[in-house]
Amino acid sequence: MSEQTIDLRRRAVLSAGALVLGFTLLPRRALAEFNGMGVPPIANKDLAGSLQRTPMLDAWIKIAADGKVTVFTGKVELGTGVRTALLQVAAEQLDVAPAAIHFITGDTSLTPNEGFTAGSHTMADSGTALLNAAAQVRALVVQGAAAQFKVDAAMLKTRNGVVIAPDGRKMHYGEAVRAVDLHRAAQVRSPLKNARDYTVIGQSLPRVDIPAKLTGGAAYVQDMRLPGMVHARVVRPPAYGARLLSADVDAVKRMPGVIRVHVDGNYLAVIASDEWQAIQAMRTLSSSARWQRGPALPSPANIHATLRALPSQDIVVKDKRAAAGKAILTLKRRYTKQYVLHGSIGPSCSVALLEQGRMTVWTHTQGVYPLRAALAEMLSMPMDDVRCIHTESAGCYGQNGADDVAADAALLARAMPGRPVRVQLMRDQENQWEPYAPAMSTQLAASLDADGKICDWQYELWSGSHNERPGNAGKLIPAQLLAQAFVPSPSQPMPMPEGGGDRNAVPLYTLPRAKIINHFLPVTPLRSSAMRSLGAHINLFAIEGMMDELAAAAHADPVQFRLRHMNDRRARDVIERAARQFGWAQRKRRRDHGFGFAFGQYKNIMAYVALAVEVRVERSTGAVHIVRVTAAVDCGQGVNPDGIRNQVEGGILQSASWTLYEKLQFTPEAITSTDWASYPIMRYSNVPQKVEVILIDRPGAPFLGVAEAAQGPMAGALGNALADATGKRLLDMPLAGPHLMA
Repeated sequence: MSEQTIDLRRRAVLSAGALVLGFTLLPRRALAEFNGMGVPPIANKDLAGSLQRTPMLDAWIKIAADGKVTVFTGKVELGTGVRTALLQVAAEQLDVAPAAIHFITGDTSLTPNEGFTAGSHTMADSGTALLNAAAQVRALVVQGAAAQFKVDAAMLKTRNGVVIAPDGRKMHYGEAVRAVDLHRAAQVRSPLKNARDYTVIGQSLPRVDIPAKLTGGAAYVQDMRLPGMVHARVVRPPAYGARLLSADVDAVKRMPGVIRVHVDGNYLAVIASDEWQAIQAMRTLSSSARWQRGPALPSPANIHATLRALPSQDIVVKDKRAAAGKAILTLKRRYTKQYVLHGSIGPSCSVALLEQGRMTVWTHTQGVYPLRAALAEMLSMPMDDVRCIHTESAGCYGQNGADDVAADAALLARAMPGRPVRVQLMRDQENQWEPYAPAMSTQLAASLDADGKICDWQYELWSGSHNERPGNAGKLIPAQLLAQAFVPSPSQPMPMPEGGGDRNAVPLYTLPRAKIINHFLPVTPLRSSAMRSLGAHINLFAIEGMMDELAAAAHADPVQFRLRHMNDRRARDVIERAARQFGWAQRKRRRDHGFGFAFGQYKNIMAYVALAVEVRVERSTGAVHIVRVTAAVDCGQGVNPDGIRNQVEGGILQSASWTLYEKLQFTPEAITSTDWASYPIMRYSNVPQKVEVILIDRPGAPFLGVAEAAQGPMAGALGNALADATGKRLLDMPLAGPHLMA
């Protein structure tokens, strides 16, 4: 039996002298209920993907009188290539060339509300919606043409936006659609093409977002330059909870180019004619500001003990008690990960314009609709008078400073009606004030029976919130700093199977007895929120590390031990394929080299990934070199094979950086990881020498989200490879460092 229960338990807050500053205090007012994906309510649960919540066909596809096709999605491009993949899906089912489609993403005035682009949901939700909506629209177009041709619709064909009759007569979609109304609800069943006939889906169409990025064109919100635009910079407090005592505002007002100095409670900003003037004014204002320090942060050396002592909501995620053999061996381990930065290469930026009572914000948020709700509340404006338009930025993968800087831009644009205001954070501001990936602690006890099979599995984890995205204004740092401050709504755990800290905490392996408990921490010392893969990173690190240790105790090969405990056919396929392609059975022991294997199905409902890794450890320096990585991936129907490989390769590299090197530095006084020197990441010299991604395509199968599927397995495989190379099992991330010299 599997169940999820919650136990509200009070524990001693802290006895070590440091006060924990929570970012989830009870709000003065919370206008939005917790909504993990920020989506509207379901209108028809029987429809496919996001059609459930936005069922009208013309919300997704419009056809003009001249035959031009416009396709809409509420999801946005974050660098994963989904704009191209979604375009392919629509083009395939519409029978229209991709280049002929005008494709619009994430705009609260134009597109469906699909909440956040997060959790590898884009293809499963928006891709599935477009697949079905496009097929139904094509069928309606054919019906419209049939009525005008006065022939049976079954006799007509479509090609490149044209309906063709048996006698050769042609009619473009704009003419055909005159006889039908696309403003209708989608049907449950769609006349989808046979997957064997696909000519666009399954092809590596070049990404439509790449040319401008490669040629230095206007590709990002940072590149925006609007007529009459002014530039702003903000001054953030030096630490959480600091209060402004004074600042030399008059001196800054006299600086060249300065148009306005904005002071509201603890919120400070400058607006100037050009960007460099704004930066100079910001620096002068910052150096003159005097602050009353806020509460101290806990000691970073004891951060995991601090977390485990905090009050928690204890959630039983799984409690299975089937018959099992008697345990003859039990292994107990404790694993940790540190706070991790998003580390976006381009500091967050936004542009806003207040014109004729309407606020328009160009933003790289992952959720234009939830952000609009938060901005409208902060500005005390009607929701319909706020428009958020997604505009790409250079780096994201979770909640970085994008939403905060959009709030900065909106606040300052309100003070400058009729003038576009561009705000960009400085590197230290981005690093010190973004919501980090939470530090986590887990513990695992697993037992083997006399047959060498797992008979018991007991897992617990301690984690703060992985979802503090805006829904109410209090989630935005600028709104918290105002004289009339907004307070964030309370943190809440994300329910399974999505999960937050407990994402992928339940092994997919067959276990007769298992209990998994999520100790959710509503209040934690540092601001935290979503980072790609959420808790799956450490949970699969722990699960896959224990699987290797149990395999060794059972005198079994790690791959065969996994297969012994796996009944899911698709999981077995990726495990076997990765091992075979890597040459796992033929691997040879070499000095200072180690081999690791790991598997995971993201959230146990999305893409399957198995991968094998070979590493080399330099004993003289402790440096880790990733010699090669082979991954096998099953994400159902593949839309753009090159795009899938890009995402899996990127996930492998990103996870390697987290797992080996990344750790936020802080003291009781402040966050000290303010630049790249104080926050090491994987360098080019540390990139794997070879990464091979094998795709197991399943034509016609549902799309399974893949962009976050490799992070957990890569962490597990790296941990296993380092244990194999050094003879020592490392349990605390990051794993690399001088200790590997021993």
